[in-house]
Amino acid sequence: MSAVLKKSLEVGGRQLTLETGRMAKQAGGAIFASYGDTMLLATATQSASPRDGIDFFPLTVDYEERLYAVGKIPGGFIKREGRPTEKAILSSRIIDRPIRPLFPKAYRNDVQVVATVLSVDQNNPPDMVAMIAASAALHISNIPFAGPIGGVVIGLIDGKFILNPNTEEAEASSMHLSVAGTKDAVMMVEAGMKQIPEEVVLDAILYAHEEIKKIVAFIEDFRAEALVMGLAKEKVEFNPPEPDAALKEAIYAYGQPLLYEAVHKIAAERLSKADRDAYLDEIKADITAKFIDEEEENKADIDAILYSLEKEEFRKMIAKDKLRIDGRALTEVRPITCEVGVLARTHGSSLFTRGQTQILNACTLGAMGDEQILDGLGVEDSKRYMHHYNFPPYSVGETRPMRGPGRREIGHGALAERALEPVIPGEDVFPYTLRLVSEAIESNGSTSMGSVCASTLSLMDAGVPIEAPVAGVAMGLIKDGDDITILTDIQGMEDFLGDMDFKVAGTAKGVTAMQMDIKIAGINKEVFTRALAQAKEGRMHIMGKMMEAISEPRTELSPYAPRIIQTKIHPDKIREVIGSGGKVIKKIVEETGAQIDIEDDGRVFIACVDAEKGEKALEIINSIVAEPEVGKIYHGKVVKVMDFGAFVEIIPSVLDLPGKDGMVHISQLDDKRVAKVEDVCKEGDEIYVKVLAIDPQGKVKLSRKDAMHEMQKEKSEE
Repeated sequence: MSAVLKKSLEVGGRQLTLETGRMAKQAGGAIFASYGDTMLLATATQSASPRDGIDFFPLTVDYEERLYAVGKIPGGFIKREGRPTEKAILSSRIIDRPIRPLFPKAYRNDVQVVATVLSVDQNNPPDMVAMIAASAALHISNIPFAGPIGGVVIGLIDGKFILNPNTEEAEASSMHLSVAGTKDAVMMVEAGMKQIPEEVVLDAILYAHEEIKKIVAFIEDFRAEALVMGLAKEKVEFNPPEPDAALKEAIYAYGQPLLYEAVHKIAAERLSKADRDAYLDEIKADITAKFIDEEEENKADIDAILYSLEKEEFRKMIAKDKLRIDGRALTEVRPITCEVGVLARTHGSSLFTRGQTQILNACTLGAMGDEQILDGLGVEDSKRYMHHYNFPPYSVGETRPMRGPGRREIGHGALAERALEPVIPGEDVFPYTLRLVSEAIESNGSTSMGSVCASTLSLMDAGVPIEAPVAGVAMGLIKDGDDITILTDIQGMEDFLGDMDFKVAGTAKGVTAMQMDIKIAGINKEVFTRALAQAKEGRMHIMGKMMEAISEPRTELSPYAPRIIQTKIHPDKIREVIGSGGKVIKKIVEETGAQIDIEDDGRVFIACVDAEKGEKALEIINSIVAEPEVGKIYHGKVVKVMDFGAFVEIIPSVLDLPGKDGMVHISQLDDKRVAKVEDVCKEGDEIYVKVLAIDPQGKVKLSRKDAMHEMQKEKSEE
C-alpha cells in the first residue's frame, strides 16, 4: 500500500482537508479535497515536451460537474452529462485567472488542470475548494509554478464580513466577493454586490487576503511533507530561450529611437487602432529587414526582441511621460455617445459607443414561464433575469468561424449580469422574465463594461422600473519600480501592456460588480484606494452621458411587449384551471392567445400582447375558480325546470365547461304560493337569486323570493 498524506486546516469554522497518494497517482499532481461534505478531485498534468509553433502558454482548466454529486440523474435522452454548464465554465475561469500569471512567460508545455466535483454540500460550494485543490495539485507536481495560491469567498451581513458563507448566510448577504491570491499579493477578484461603498469593498478584499495567506502557508507545508514522503515531485528547471545578446543589442540601438518616435507620434496624432497597427507594422518591417539573415533563421528572435522593445516603449511613455496611447489624460474617458430605441420591434434597445468600442443591446420581456431552467449542482433551479454577450470576429476586423459562445463570452455576459442584478425589480413588482443581449459590434477595450452601460439604457428604454442606473468602467495600471500609474477607461493595448485589469460597475450609491486580474505583486491598500476612487469618478462621468439619452425608465412598455396580468387562486383550484391532461388551460390559450403560467402557490401570470385578450383569459380563469358565496345575490339563468323547483346557473359555463348552478325550491320562487314552477319561470329565463346555503356536498340552495325582497329594500332606501 502506497503512502498517503492527509492534512486539515480550519477555514471559516469548517475543516478544509487535502489528501494525496490515494487517488489518480499517474497524474502530475493529484489532490482529493473536502470541505464539509463537498468533495472533489483536482489534478495537474503537463506534456513531456513543449508544443512547437505557438506563441502562447497552452494552459487548459476544466471544471467537471457530475450530477451524481447532488444525487441527480441527468435529463434528456442520453442521460449523461453534456457540455459544461455556464456555472462550470465560470468556475473554470475563476481557477484559470489567478494561476495563469504564475507560470513562466515563455513556457510552451501543455498544462491541464482538471477539477472533478464528486460530492456537493450546498453549504460549502465547490468552486473555491476546487481552486485551492488545483493550486495544491500544481504545487506538488513537477510543473514550474510560482504559487501556491488560496481563495475565499466573503459575504457581508449587518456590516460584518462572513468567511465562506453557507447557503443561509449567502441568501442574506449583500456581497459575494471571491478573492484569490498568493502570500504576497491579491491576484484576482470577482464580485457581485448590492450597491456597496468602495471603502467597504476594499476592506473586504484586504480581509480576504489575510485568510488567503493562511491557506497558502498550509499548502506550502503540505508540499514540504509530501516531498519527504515521496508524494511530491521536484520542479522542472525551466530556462526560457533568450535571443542572441548581440542581435538584441544591435536591434535596440537601431530600433529604440524609431519606436520611441513612433509611439509618441501615435499618441500625439491619436491614431485609430487600424492606423496605429499599420504604422507600427511598417516601422517593425523596416527594422526586421535590416537585421534578418538570408535564410530568415533569426526571424523568431527578431520578432521576440521587437515585441519586448515595443512593449517597453509604450509602458515608458505611460509611466514616465504620463501620456497614453491615444493621447488622453490618465483619467480621461473616451468620447461617448448613447442612443435608445434604435431597433423597431424589440421591447427595448440601445447603442452605446465609447471610443472604438460599441455595444448594441436588446432587451426582451417574456412571461414568467420563459425563465431559464438550471440543471446543475447549485441550489437554484431557475432564473428570470439573463444577460448574454456575443463577440463576432468583425468587431476587431478579423475573420473566423462563427460558433457558440466561448468561455470569454460567457464570462463577460455573467459579469454584466451580476452588475445589473441588484437593480432588477422583483417579480412582485415587475412579473416578467428579462433577457438582455449585448452584441459587441466594435471592440477596442472593455466591451463588458460597455455591455453594462448599454444594458441599463435598454432596460430603461423598455420601461423596466430598475432601482437605479448602473454604469461600468475598466481601469488599468502600469507599475514602474515604486511609481504607479492608474489609467481610466483602458483600451485594448493598454489592457495587454498593463499590470492590472480592473473592471468596476455600480450606481451612484455604490458598487454592484467587480472583476480584477493582477499580473504583478506589490499592489497595496493605497493603490487599491486610488484605483477605486478613480473608477468611481470615471463611471459617474459615463453615467452622466447615459442620462443625457434617457434619464429614467419609460412609463409605458413597448406595444410589442406582452402585458402581464397577475392574479392568485386557491392552490386546490389549480387542477381545475389546468384540467385533465391540460385540456382546460389549452382551451384558454387557444381562445385568447395568452401565455398562462401557474405557480404551485396559486399565483397565475397571464401574458398577452393584446391586453383585451389577456383580460378575457383572466375572466375565464375567474369563472372556473369562482365559488358561490352565501348571502350574495346573483343574476342567473334557468337551465332546468322540475315539479319541485328550478335549477339556476349562477356562474356561467365557459369554454364548453360546466358552470355552477343551484336549486330554487318552489317555495322560494315567490311570496305567494306557487302552484306550478312554470307560472314564475321557464327554461332560458334570467332571474335574480340569493344564495341561502351550501351543504357539505357542495349543493347550493337559492331563493328568488329573498333576492326580490333585498333588491326592493335597497331600491326604496335610495
